Amino acid sequence: MRRLGTVLLFLLIALCFAPTLVPPFLDRIYYRGPVSDHYDGAHFFNPADGPDGGAHGPAPRFLTRLATGGGAKWPKSVPVTPTVPPRRVEGRRMLVTWIGHATVLIQTNGLNILTDPVWSDTVSPFPPIGPERVRAPGVRFQDLPKIDLVLISHNHYDHLDLPTLKRLWARDRPLIVTGLGNDSLLAGHGISAAALDWGGRCQVKPGVFVLAERNHHWGSRWGVDRNRALWSAFTMELPSGNIFFAGDTGWGDGSWASAAAAHGPFRLAILPIGAYEPRDVMKPNHMNPEEAVAAFERLRPAMALGIHWGTFQLTYEGIGDPPRRLAAALAARHIDPTRFVATEVGRSFEVP
Repeated sequence: MRRLGTVLLFLLIALCFAPTLVPPFLDRIYYRGPVSDHYDGAHFFNPADGPDGGAHGPAPRFLTRLATGGGAKWPKSVPVTPTVPPRRVEGRRMLVTWIGHATVLIQTNGLNILTDPVWSDTVSPFPPIGPERVRAPGVRFQDLPKIDLVLISHNHYDHLDLPTLKRLWARDRPLIVTGLGNDSLLAGHGISAAALDWGGRCQVKPGVFVLAERNHHWGSRWGVDRNRALWSAFTMELPSGNIFFAGDTGWGDGSWASAAAAHGPFRLAILPIGAYEPRDVMKPNHMNPEEAVAAFERLRPAMALGIHWGTFQLTYEGIGDPPRRLAAALAARHIDPTRFVATEVGRSFEVP
């Protein structure tokens, strides 16, 4: 009965991605502003040219197959040894911990920074049913140091996790930076955020800035509110060295990576390498490891971390396929594998 309930629920979620079948009251207006090269007055869009210029959500047939056991079989859980990070890391030293999926803790210059924080066990409009966490967070929430800055790339449930953000807001009152429209969504839950358009910049503290960068994705909470809020990557400008966080992105025509490279040099790039199969559905939305290596070559960071894999089964590939394909892609391009790593959850490393 539980499996049948899960199947039925995922069929309902699939319907959410067919706007003509979903009641219009689920639409939301998160942002109103002037027309631009990526906003038509009602919806945001990817300005890239060519067959991969647009981006679309998962097809209903894909979600139905995934809910009924399609794709590779993942384990129910993977053992994780959580770490207890230091309270602060001062000066030029840069300590990075992959907490899972797109959640990364960066500690440098006396700042504690989180990307797309998700501590929930399920990422779905209808928890506790939906994609379940198979790796526990690499840092227990109670062991998390006080957070100063949170970056939210877009409003999908595996990136904008309201239960986690409410806990962080109540505990730490961090500066939250996100794309246009997502601030309205957060404000409805009592959370304040700074919203940036692509190219927008805000100050965190003297000498530390966040710049919103173009990437190639889409956004929605309910299907019919598709692309009402902006998706973004971010450059963090720090005295210890700039950091690029790609958020969730497809390759598109790759021009977003070339544009971001102008804001380097980057000491660290955080790039998604998972949730890419089947390619006929996922190519416009998610890079595969080979495309992540192409982005690495355009961004030219000193080091990169591969994220967005091995935590929630969102697509068809095996749980360990992304790091294996990343290793092969790096070898094919004669890139030192220590420059682009895919670590285990909960493992901290120093960025040289």
